[in-house]
Amino acid sequence: MTCRQVTSRTVRSGIPISHRGRGHICAGAGVGVFMTITGEYAPSTSGWVRDQVEKIEATGTTHSVSVQDRQVVLLTMLGVSGKVRKVPLMRVEHDGVYAAVASKGGAPEHPQWYANVRKNPVLDLQDGERTWTVRAREISGEEREQWWERCVAAFPPYADYQVKTDRLIPVFLLEAV
Repeated sequence: MTCRQVTSRTVRSGIPISHRGRGHICAGAGVGVFMTITGEYAPSTSGWVRDQVEKIEATGTTHSVSVQDRQVVLLTMLGVSGKVRKVPLMRVEHDGVYAAVASKGGAPEHPQWYANVRKNPVLDLQDGERTWTVRAREISGEEREQWWERCVAAFPPYADYQVKTDRLIPVFLLEAV
């Protein structure tokens, strides 16, 4: 289930729709999935992120998009601005726990979503057609090293991104609440 801002294009995919929060609709409502993130949606300023989010919402599944032929998940969060933000991230999962890697392609600064998650760690996570609420926890030390190996196994370019930047790329664990 995903929520998005109501537009004239909203009702065309054939997915069951119900209203949730002012100015938003949820596709797949009534399937027993609880979403906690509501409010005014602010689409990404990045074109490729916006395009991926729109495709996920139109199809109702994260399986409709990929990065370098690898699966993604969709995080929905409350931004520092107070607006709802969405970001597709590489799918890194182990024993039902997911990781979110704040790589930004090895840029010198963290991605914008990093500050949002630090301030508001309760998120909605969509993998495939399933969405649930998670709490993000930034990890460090041995736990981070173990998960970093899993992250690189899921998406090998992460290793190159870490070499490109002087910052330690943050990793969050996303655990169901």
